[in-house]
Amino acid sequence: MATPILTIVVPCYNEEEVLPETVFRLSGVIDALITDQLVASTSTMLLVDDGSKDATWSLIERFHASNSFVTGLKLARNAGHQSALLSGLMHAKSYSDCVVSIDADLQDDTDVIREFVLKFREGFDIVYGIRQDRSADTFFKRATAQGFYKLMTSLGVKIHYNHADFRLMSKRTLDNLEKFQEVNLFLRGMVPLLGFPSTQVYYTRKERFAGESKYPLRKMLAFAFDGITSFSVTPIRFVTLMGFVLFLLSVVAALYAIVGKLLGANVTGWTSLVLSVWFIGGVQLLALGLIGEYIGKIYKEVKQRPLFVIEKVLKGSAQDAQEQEELPAVNPPSIPAASNRR
Repeated sequence: MATPILTIVVPCYNEEEVLPETVFRLSGVIDALITDQLVASTSTMLLVDDGSKDATWSLIERFHASNSFVTGLKLARNAGHQSALLSGLMHAKSYSDCVVSIDADLQDDTDVIREFVLKFREGFDIVYGIRQDRSADTFFKRATAQGFYKLMTSLGVKIHYNHADFRLMSKRTLDNLEKFQEVNLFLRGMVPLLGFPSTQVYYTRKERFAGESKYPLRKMLAFAFDGITSFSVTPIRFVTLMGFVLFLLSVVAALYAIVGKLLGANVTGWTSLVLSVWFIGGVQLLALGLIGEYIGKIYKEVKQRPLFVIEKVLKGSAQDAQEQEELPAVNPPSIPAASNRR
């Protein structure tokens, strides 16, 4: 196959502490791949600044001026990790044959990108990076993450176990991903829906090189809940089943009360009555909240607001070459022959 153009997309949010090392390592990876003629010499990395409040964008501009591998994309506001990642993927696909997405924290092994490219050259459109060892994570994060993957699988969501957003995608998969007009993004569930030939590459997850995690407990729970409600209606069906079970229990309780009344039994029932009211009331509020979550997602979808707004673009040689190819051919104006003057 022809030597493919590779772009490594890196979403960044307040990553000034780790960004110099990230650029250094990814530059080494790209340079080695070019030297081995596995990717084209116009291959680059695309650093997406997701509305950072620190010096992240200033660093990206500085690296762009001194490093030919570095290109940049600045979003006008903080759009969130998934939207920032999608903006980079959609921007890179116009001039790339394959795109690798990786976080800036260097917890994913950058050396595995070579294996991604080799799998792509074998004919795979999607290559998933799978964490085979998460000992670098805390026990709480490891347990909750594994519980999340198991829960998603049990709810019928097609998702790769222990896979985050470290993957390679071909141009045609990105062209088809663009057809997904969803506002509630969960790329880990969307990419497997494409159905193109895929494979997996296993690696060991490392500790964060510098800085702090951008996914505290609150954001992790919100992300997990978004993933569940975006790809499964099982929670709604569970509420329906719970309502049916409670209805059967209420029928049994009614029969018990009627029989007790006919037999003249003294039924005080104060404790059971109060507990029943609180229990059923809590279930109703839970059901309404869950239904409201789905309605809220519908509300966001129908408004069709843009997921991200691009403020600045720092281009690379591949983009310049593509724009040059897209320019219409213009024939030079013909010069009329000079008439012979007498």
